[in-house]
Amino acid sequence: MYPKVKDINEIGNYPALVKAGGGYVWDEVLEYRVWCHPENGAENIENGDDYFYVFGEYNEALEFSKETNGAEEPIALIIQNEYIDESEFGKYTHVKEKRLTEWPVEFLTRPKRNENTIPDFLSPNAPKNRLEILRGIQK
Repeated sequence: MYPKVKDINEIGNYPALVKAGGGYVWDEVLEYRVWCHPENGAENIENGDDYFYVFGEYNEALEFSKETNGAEEPIALIIQNEYIDESEFGKYTHVKEKRLTEWPVEFLTRPKRNENTIPDFLSPNAPKNRLEILRGIQK
């Protein structure tokens, strides 16, 4: 249902603290994460702090989250090699730098970024609803 990770051998090697959401586009899924919260019933293995488990496939992460007390639904750790910044509502900037961010997995239903995604999104000829480009509905 959702993409496999870029390199199964690298899961668990990424930093815990990354950006959250944003950027509109994705390049690769690095791992699926399930965050656990002791205050919500998860096992207290980090002195009361939240922690996460990593998975190479979404379905495995989903199953774990359903079976584990105090666990959130899975999220995806993605890499954006380039992304769209919206510092003000409706003002978009093409940022050409890498960033790691956690995304709701539903965002992965959007097509993976290609060389035209961001230029088409920023084009003066873009459709009125620019999100149609990101959803793969229009070019």
